[in-house]
Amino acid sequence: MTSAAPPPPAPPAPGDRTPGGSGSGGSGDPWAAGGLVLGGVLMVVYGLFAVLQGIAAIAGDEVYTSFGQYSFAFDLTAWGWIHVIVGVLVVVAGLGLFTGADWARVASAIVVGLALIANFLWLPYQPFWSIIMIVTGLFVLWSVFNYRSSRPV
Repeated sequence: MTSAAPPPPAPPAPGDRTPGGSGSGGSGDPWAAGGLVLGGVLMVVYGLFAVLQGIAAIAGDEVYTSFGQYSFAFDLTAWGWIHVIVGVLVVVAGLGLFTGADWARVASAIVVGLALIANFLWLPYQPFWSIIMIVTGLFVLWSVFNYRSSRPV
């Protein structure tokens, strides 16, 4: 009795984007798939920090000091409310990413874009923290834009 060797695996289909080409659809980039989950976690954490940062700015204008003259000078109480509102929106969008819904990806891109702008304008008050949040926001945007759902359309 002779045993025949199994046939070689078929090459992946042209539209197959899963790692190794073993299925239909796929995440495209495994870094983006993991990045989407990490992006959701980072958004929730960032949103909570932004809310706390906003509360601190609302509570007392003496908490933060500005370094020199800045073109985008706002009252710190106004900045506090901006951070509270953006923080709540970021938390909601970040929680939505965990569901994998398309609306959550679109909302996340918009809200993170707003958060990037807010952090850029917040540079004179907390430069180091703002730069960290800008880089984090750019990673979240990258992961949201590069993720491809494996669910059928």
